[in-house]
Amino acid sequence: MNLKMRIPIAIVDDSNRHRLFLEEQMGYSTDIKVCFTATNGVDFLSQMKNTAREQHPHVVLMDIEMPEMKGPEAVLRSRSLYPDVKFLMLTVFDDDEKIFEAIRNGANGYLLKDEKTTTIIEHIQQLVDVGGAPMSPTIARKALDLLSKLSPGSGKDDDNSGAIPGELSRREREVLELLVEGKDYKAIAEKLFVSNNTVRTHIANIYEKLHVTSKTQVVTMAIRHRWFKK
Repeated sequence: MNLKMRIPIAIVDDSNRHRLFLEEQMGYSTDIKVCFTATNGVDFLSQMKNTAREQHPHVVLMDIEMPEMKGPEAVLRSRSLYPDVKFLMLTVFDDDEKIFEAIRNGANGYLLKDEKTTTIIEHIQQLVDVGGAPMSPTIARKALDLLSKLSPGSGKDDDNSGAIPGELSRREREVLELLVEGKDYKAIAEKLFVSNNTVRTHIANIYEKLHVTSKTQVVTMAIRHRWFKK
């Protein structure tokens, strides 16, 4: 019998109510397994240290504002210790400073706490299956606005401005444009009338053809070269 492996995760949040709620909701999923929960960054690092490596979570849902050690610092300290662990920030904050502190420290994605549990699970699966940088739509718009300001294009980058690589198929270009607009997998699938798995396949192909490994990289590339400039 071929049993699908459940993705091991950890939940780090100083709010007892939200932490227990997430743990309960994740427990209903046949795709997710909660390894442990922690109340702050210090607690998380302590539990990681005392847990066998083969039992470490693959994805950590990490809050931002916590006592003793905040989420971004915990991510920064974890990156060299546990390079295979992916961090998905889950918070009520959507201001630029907190977003980019977390991403700069190595976070792999950034979702708001009011996202539906099913959406959070989808993003966890996306992060494990394809990589990328899951973001809530409002976060994605902020990130793209800042990226467009920081990546105006210069020198050799301008030589091919507006010229989308010919390796990409028509459908892959459509998917990439929707990524640049900040759409998530589900929204892209609904827009193009295809399945989530089809979207995952297209994005994996885009990453391979453009020699990138994440949503942040491919979106930055598209903005820098102004492939979808209106």
